[in-house]
Amino acid sequence: MELALLLVSMAAVVLAATAVSDRLHVPAPLLLIVVGAAASYVPAVPTIHLESEVVLLGLLPPLLYAAAIQTSLVDFNANRGSILRLSVVLVVITSLTVGAVVQWLVPGIGWAAAIAIGAVVAPPDAVAATAVARRIGLPRRVVTILEGESLLNDATALVALRTAIAALSAGVAVTEIGVDFIRAAGGGLLIGIGVFLLVAWLRKQVTDPLMDTAISFLTPFAAFVAAEEVHASGVISVVVAGLLLGHKAPIIQTAQSRITERITWRTVAFVLENTVFLLIGLQLDWILAGVADSTLSTARIALVCGATLATVIAVRLAWVYATWLFRRLGEDPLPASWTFLIGWAGMRGVVTLAAAFVIPEDAPHREVLLLAAFTVVAGTLLLQGLSLPLLTRLLGVPAPDPAEDALARAALLQQAADAGLARLDELEYDDHHGVSDQIRSRLDQRSFAAWEQLATAEDEETPSQLYARIRQEMIDAERAKVLLVRSKGKIPSEVVSQVLGMLDIEESMLDAGSEAPERIRIGSLALTGGRQCDDLEAFPAVETVADPACATCLADGTRWVSLRQCLECGHVGCCDSSIGKHASAHFHETLHPVMESAQPDESWRWCFVHNLTG
Repeated sequence: MELALLLVSMAAVVLAATAVSDRLHVPAPLLLIVVGAAASYVPAVPTIHLESEVVLLGLLPPLLYAAAIQTSLVDFNANRGSILRLSVVLVVITSLTVGAVVQWLVPGIGWAAAIAIGAVVAPPDAVAATAVARRIGLPRRVVTILEGESLLNDATALVALRTAIAALSAGVAVTEIGVDFIRAAGGGLLIGIGVFLLVAWLRKQVTDPLMDTAISFLTPFAAFVAAEEVHASGVISVVVAGLLLGHKAPIIQTAQSRITERITWRTVAFVLENTVFLLIGLQLDWILAGVADSTLSTARIALVCGATLATVIAVRLAWVYATWLFRRLGEDPLPASWTFLIGWAGMRGVVTLAAAFVIPEDAPHREVLLLAAFTVVAGTLLLQGLSLPLLTRLLGVPAPDPAEDALARAALLQQAADAGLARLDELEYDDHHGVSDQIRSRLDQRSFAAWEQLATAEDEETPSQLYARIRQEMIDAERAKVLLVRSKGKIPSEVVSQVLGMLDIEESMLDAGSEAPERIRIGSLALTGGRQCDDLEAFPAVETVADPACATCLADGTRWVSLRQCLECGHVGCCDSSIGKHASAHFHETLHPVMESAQPDESWRWCFVHNLTG
């Protein structure tokens, strides 16, 4: 009963602290560590020892898998050089440098134990990096590099730690270190690919979302255990399987399975990520109690902890800037300010603390090493995590541009809709009920909702927003009626649940963009995705006419939503969300290829011929 009360209390604290963090504009991980540290001194709170097996087997696989399936394999591959330099080379350099500092400050500790604590504090944490970076809106390329690094660096650190621990008990040859690393990396890669192939085959046979989600729950643990059984890297195995399964999900899973898995893993990650940081804080009390029995002086212990934290930060900053200076003349180098943020965003997390507990109890000054690990975790999270938003603003590093995202989304949806309509024209069918017209209408409504979000009159409701609002009111009324019928008990509960589920699905399909309270104004963007468009090059953006108006709409007595100007003849017509669609009609009449938004403060263009934005 006490254990159940403890678990429920921890869950309540996690939820409350997360809610408060939003109001205080403080990342939840930082607040939870402070709350956990304070709670560890409350007499009613039992002492919680975070065992390494619980973290490395119970928490690490699902956290890595949840992060991996959401990481873009394409973006990961595009930045693989930066990711490998941080996740492999930097971890080794940090382990050796911290080991040298600890060996110097604590004579007699031995190189094996010193390098062991270096390996423990070397890897930044996937959860910490993602939680802080995404919250403050770092550029996507920076987030991709941080995520990719933190997915793989645990494997390097754990191999280095395993080698150092082996050296504590017996000598270890340099050749054994190389063989161990190759076996860990290569074995983890092969097992991860094998797990991916097996799960992909199973998912093609299974269409039940519940069974598919159950398979998903088993996957990270199976990949981790299978790799560790043959002394390969369970971390690499889980990451490889997660990256490949996330990349192939649109092909090997049904739509319902993907929706169910996405929501399920977001919930699991939310609970585990935040619980982990609370657990880190709860370790402070007993770690400090253990240090009290150390033979080292308090000043020496504080010096070791402070020097370890400073070394970890300094080595990372020095390494990222050294590699930036070396590669700045290469293709598409990162700006110096972005590079600094990558160097500063080296927050450590639960893996560091869990790995510290793997150090044997008979290792010299183990209690000091545990405190040093806790200092690095708490210090990097609080020092770097709290200062990262301020530094981002001071350096002027831009967050992902919502305007660019909105235009890219609208252009991609338009291309997808055109492909679907082309396929519709190829199909042979007898349509006596106007089904094709309904399909075309639905595609138009979806595309219009995306385009309307770009810019319209701020005080005017767009057609798609009006549709979403009216349909939402209707669905609410329909649901209320179904619930009223359910209360009378005359309809089977299974039927009622099916109807409610249909209404829920239809409600979720209401375009999110059409419900946005604010529209986005877009300047000049180049979003051709690397494809060349001669028409966009031939017709650059111009200053559109002052006080534009659609003459045809005025003659017909209709209203427009947004206006577009032809860049060949200057004709102004209304957008496709308007009743007349006169801009598109002008293209079909004249074949003038490029139009430009005639809305205030906008200069984006659209090529009718190639379906590209500029």
